[in-house]
Amino acid sequence: MGKIIYLVHQSTDGYIEGPNGEFYWPADDMGVSGYLRELTEAAGTLLYGRVTWDFMSDYWPRAEQLAFHPGDREFAPIWRAKSKAVVSRTLTDTPPNVRVFGDIESLASAAAHDPGTFLLCGGSELASSLTRAGLIDEFHIFVHPVLLGGGRTAFSEVNISAALRLTESRVLDDHIVLLRHERVAA
Repeated sequence: MGKIIYLVHQSTDGYIEGPNGEFYWPADDMGVSGYLRELTEAAGTLLYGRVTWDFMSDYWPRAEQLAFHPGDREFAPIWRAKSKAVVSRTLTDTPPNVRVFGDIESLASAAAHDPGTFLLCGGSELASSLTRAGLIDEFHIFVHPVLLGGGRTAFSEVNISAALRLTESRVLDDHIVLLRHERVAA
């Protein structure tokens, strides 16, 4: 059985984007870039909700032309080569290496039969739905030293209580804290 990992960047006050959708603030220094690259290379499938997919599928195919950060230019070929999955009821037109799941139940069924890892990057709505259903196995949260004062949180209306075990914590690039948790079996 495969597992689902949720990777997310958040501000110190708990937001994944600012009040107006701002996402300029996550620092992408060498330690964070290296960790993301390793996690992505180890994953079998990159997983997205529809909104995040729209951004990713627009940016990464053209990252060498658009990126300011050299890490993005280096990461782009890795992203393009990976299998991807999107949970969406409306998405119909995708490249050949993208699977579309109409709901989380069909994703859960695929994950149960797939020995690889699904890496969910961002996507608070999908992360919330998967968390409610008990489908996220690991949470990798990068806490950045910035206060946004409002915006979108990593989870919304989860309405469950679940025990997690801290499996790793470390400081990357002298200012970003990585918190890695696993779900504790009930």
